[in-house]
Amino acid sequence: MIQHTNHINIMKSLFKSLTCLLGVAALATASVTGAEKKDIVDTAVAAGSFKTLAAALGAAGLVDTLKGDGPFTVFAPTDEAFAKLPAGTVEELLKPENKAKLTDILTYHVVAGKVDAKAAMKLSTATALNKKPITLVVKDGALFLNDSKVTTADVEASNGVIHIIDAVLMPPAGDKK
Repeated sequence: MIQHTNHINIMKSLFKSLTCLLGVAALATASVTGAEKKDIVDTAVAAGSFKTLAAALGAAGLVDTLKGDGPFTVFAPTDEAFAKLPAGTVEELLKPENKAKLTDILTYHVVAGKVDAKAAMKLSTATALNKKPITLVVKDGALFLNDSKVTTADVEASNGVIHIIDAVLMPPAGDKK
């Protein structure tokens, strides 16, 4: 009995460490307990590694949109991804006078409909909500959007799916549609 209990404790510890490394511990806990799925915004906030994204969505007035019915596919950059931007970029984008540019960048991270990783890996392009193309490429078994790598795929939400990415996607300049 003690050996069995130790085995269970080791497995629990390993599972907990793994989910923390992926940055989705809160998501894993919710799915294990059978808790009701949260929408895209609440799912990202619960994960704890999307504070910058949440602040940007608020500044752009997009929170209600991504809490809507959807379905949406969101390519969510982590706080670490935002930190890779040149110093001062995030602060500049969060200013009210830059709302249009911020909205363009954020809507470039969203695709209408629910596209899981398996389906995304078969695509060469996707059209973002801002009507601009995103290039999708599979390299060494990993999905890349432009130069950003999907680090965690298929995080389910009640109104779509989230794919966590390691860099902020910057939309092409101009009105490419």
